[in-house]
Amino acid sequence: MEAWVAWLIVAALLGVAELLTLTLALGLLAVAALLAGLAGAAGLPLGLQIVVFAVSSAAGLAVVRPVARRHIRQPPPLRSGTAALVGREAYTLTEVSRAGGRARIGGEEWTVRPYDPDLVIPAGRVADVLAIEGATALLYPVPTARPDDPRPDGPSPEAPAPD
Repeated sequence: MEAWVAWLIVAALLGVAELLTLTLALGLLAVAALLAGLAGAAGLPLGLQIVVFAVSSAAGLAVVRPVARRHIRQPPPLRSGTAALVGREAYTLTEVSRAGGRARIGGEEWTVRPYDPDLVIPAGRVADVLAIEGATALLYPVPTARPDDPRPDGPSPEAPAPD
């Protein structure tokens, strides 16, 4: 068997091992073995193939891995402003239709419209904020009826929670 074929087999085995362990180190060694295999396919002697593997694996482990680990460990970006409202619940103060309406989102009163223009959300309902367009929040109603709740619309968010 030629050396470059052996390098490709080693690269494949290291790649599979990386998928199973997710350490990033084995993946970089797999790339180094692939480079050594390409060097062997180009006709370089075995000694130079080993040098290519050693240099590329050392460079990958010393340079690429610390940078990648820093990026993986970064905290998620903080959402602020109107982006922080997307995904929150809103309590409709007036009927919400294509023409507009009012709702309380996070303690503030907002101008709102339904996300689906054909929907009408009655006053006193809970809805999810799906998007913000300018100073208008786009809402989608949340099903609030529960089997143990006698009211058809379910409890209002201002009502005390059942014990």
